[in-house]
Amino acid sequence: MTTLNPTAHGSGNAATDKFKSERVTSGTSVERASAIYQDVFEAIAGIIHKHEVTYDEYRVLKQWMIDVGEYGEWPLWLDVFLEHEIEEVHYNRKHFTGTKGSIEGPYYVPNSPKLPSTCTMPMREKDKVAPPLVLKGQVTDLEGHGLPGATVELWHADADGFYSQFAPDIPEWNLRGTIEVDANGNFEITTLKPAPYQIPNDGPTGWFIKSYGGHPWRPAHLHLLVKAPGKRAVTTQLYFQGGEWVDNDVASAVKPELILDPQPNADGIAEVTYNFALDPDS
Repeated sequence: MTTLNPTAHGSGNAATDKFKSERVTSGTSVERASAIYQDVFEAIAGIIHKHEVTYDEYRVLKQWMIDVGEYGEWPLWLDVFLEHEIEEVHYNRKHFTGTKGSIEGPYYVPNSPKLPSTCTMPMREKDKVAPPLVLKGQVTDLEGHGLPGATVELWHADADGFYSQFAPDIPEWNLRGTIEVDANGNFEITTLKPAPYQIPNDGPTGWFIKSYGGHPWRPAHLHLLVKAPGKRAVTTQLYFQGGEWVDNDVASAVKPELILDPQPNADGIAEVTYNFALDPDS
C-alpha cells in the first residue's frame, strides 16, 4: 500500500486477514459435500471439453490461482463474482418476504461504534465537503410494527471510493457506525453520498476482469446490516437512482428494490426514507 492509494495486494491481504480471524464452519454432511463436489467437477469438466481448454490455458489458470492467494484476494474475488448467487439462493430457499438482502462484500468490520437513533456518521473534516445525505427510516416486523432494540449498522466508502481499515491514512471507524433505533424503531442518519469505485484491480482480480474485456466498477452504495431481537438479520446494500454503473455492476448485486431516489429537503440536503421489514428468525 502507498501513502495515497490502497493497492490490490494491501487491501486484499487486509480482507483475507479479517476473514481468517473468523474461522467459520458450516456443518455440511459428508453426503451433501460429496454431491456438491461431484457437481462442481462435472460442471468444470463440461466447460473444459466444450471449449477444448489447452494445456497453456490450464497452466495460466494455475498461475493465476496462486497469484490470487499470494495477493490475499480470494475474499474479494469470491464476494464479487459468487456471493450474489449465494445470497439469492438463501433468500428464495427460506421464502423470506421482508426487506431484500444483497452481498456483504469483503469490507465489513464488526463492533463499529454505537450511535443514537438520530446521528451523524463519524467522518473527517475533508469528508464534510462531500454532498451530505440524510437516510431516514424505520425497522419493523412484517406487519409494520416498529421494533425497539433494533440496530442499523452502516458502513460505506468515502467520496474517493475508499473504505476505512482497508485503505491507508483513514481513521479506524470513519464512515462506520451501529445506530440504535428509538422506541418506535425509527432512525435518522446524516452521512455523505459515497462515490462509485473500482474494486482493487492492479492484482489478479483485475487481471481476470481485463482478460475478458470487463470493467472493475461498483456503483455508489451504502452497506447495511439490520438486526432486531427475534428477527432475521438482513445484510443489504442501497444504491442511487441514475447513478453510474447501477445497470452494470461488476458484482451483479443491484436489485430494483434497493435503489434510492434522494430529494432535497427543506435545508436543500439530499434526503431519503427507506424502511426495513424483518422476517421472523426461524
